[in-house]
Amino acid sequence: MSVHDTVPVLSHVANCGEVDLLNTLWLFFFALSVAMTAYHGLWLGDMDSFGRLVQAWFTAAKTSVDISIGLVGIMTLWLGLFKVAEQAGLVRVLGRGLQPLLSRLMPEVPPGHPAFGAVTMNLSANFLGLDNAATPLGLQAMRELQTLNPEPERATKAQALFLVLNASSVTLIPVSIFLYRAQQGAPDPASVFLPILMATSASTIAGLLAICFMHRINLWDRVVLAYTAGFAVLMAAIITLLTRLPAGQMGPMSGAVGNALLVAIIAIFLFTGYGRRQPVYEQFIAGAKEGFQTAIGLIPYLLAMLVAIAGLRESGVMTLALDGIVSGLKLLGWPTEFVPALTTALMKPLSGSGARAMMLETMQTYGVDSFPALVAAIIQGSSETTFYVVAVYYGVVGIKRDRGALVGGLIADVAGAVTAILAAYWFFPPSL
Repeated sequence: MSVHDTVPVLSHVANCGEVDLLNTLWLFFFALSVAMTAYHGLWLGDMDSFGRLVQAWFTAAKTSVDISIGLVGIMTLWLGLFKVAEQAGLVRVLGRGLQPLLSRLMPEVPPGHPAFGAVTMNLSANFLGLDNAATPLGLQAMRELQTLNPEPERATKAQALFLVLNASSVTLIPVSIFLYRAQQGAPDPASVFLPILMATSASTIAGLLAICFMHRINLWDRVVLAYTAGFAVLMAAIITLLTRLPAGQMGPMSGAVGNALLVAIIAIFLFTGYGRRQPVYEQFIAGAKEGFQTAIGLIPYLLAMLVAIAGLRESGVMTLALDGIVSGLKLLGWPTEFVPALTTALMKPLSGSGARAMMLETMQTYGVDSFPALVAAIIQGSSETTFYVVAVYYGVVGIKRDRGALVGGLIADVAGAVTAILAAYWFFPPSL
C-alpha cells in the first residue's frame, strides 16, 4: 500500500486521537463553569450570573463561526499554494537534505530503508507548515519504523526520537499563526515570525538534546556537528542583527523579514512548479478546495472549545486561576504581563484544538496585538501537541511502552514556552 493509499485511514486515526482526552477536559471545563456560577447565584445571591453564563456561551458560539468564515479566503489561498509546492517536489528536496543527519541519529535504521523517506518527508512538511500533509506522512513513518521493531509493544529508539522531532519540529513558515492573526485584524500578522522561529528552534534543540542524552546517541559525530554548526551560525546571525536594533524596531523588523520571506517562498513555489512543467493553476485550485473545506471544518471544533472557555472566563474560574499565578509571581518579583497567555501554554501539550481556542480567546479578550496575545501566538507556534502526537503515533502501530518520547516532548514544550515569553519581552516590550 502506498503513502497516498494510506492517507484516508491514517487521517481518520489522527482525527480520533484527542477524543478521550478532550471528552474529560471539555466536560471538566463545563463542570467548573456551572459550579462557580451556581456558587455566585445560590450562595452569593447573584442570580443574574446564570443569564450571563448562557449569554457568554451563545456569544462564543457565534464568534467561532465568524472566525472560521473569516479564515476561508486566507486558508484557501495558502493551501492552494502549498499544493503547488508539494507537486513541484519541494518537500522531497528538503527531505533529501535531512537524510544524512537522520542516518546518524537513527543508526539502527538501515541505509535506504523506506522509513527514512517517510521520516524526512514528514519533517520537511512540518518545516514548510504543511500540516495536512505532515500527519499522514508521520503515521506512515511510524509504520515503516515498526517493521524494524524487535519488541512490537515497546518503542524503538528511532521511533521515540522521531516523535520528539515531530512534536518539536522547527517550522519555518508558521502560516496558521499568521492566518489567525490576520483574521483577528492584526495590521502586520507576520510580526511574530522571528520570535516564533527562536521559540520553535529552542523547542527542537531542547527535545533533541534530551532524547539523545536518554538514548546515549553520539552528538559529536562530524555530520551531526556540521548540521548543528550551520543552524547555530544562522541563529547567531539573526540574534546579532537584532541586538543592533533599538527595542522598538524589533517587532517591525520581524514583520519585514517575515513578509519578505513569504513573498520569496510564494515566488519559489509558483515558479518552481512552472519550471517543472506542472499545471500550477489546476494544482492551486485543487489545494484551494481543500483549504475551503478545512476552514469550514474548523467550526465544530472551535465552537466546542470557545464555548467551554467562555464559560470559564464568565464564571470567574479563569480569572481566579490567573490572579493566583499573578500573586505568586509578584511575591517573587517577576513580571506578570504574560500570565494570560499561560492558558495556551498549559493547553498546548494536551490538545492542539484547545490551545488554538485559548490563543484566539486571548486575542479577543485583550486585543490581537496586546502583549498577552503576542505571547500566546508565539507559544502556539513553538511546538506541537506532545500528548496527542505520542498517543496517536504509538496507537497506530500498537506500541504500549514509551522510550522517552513523552519526557523529551514535554521538555521541548517547556523550552519553547519559556523562550516564547522571553522573546516576546525582547521584541515587544510591554509599556509600563
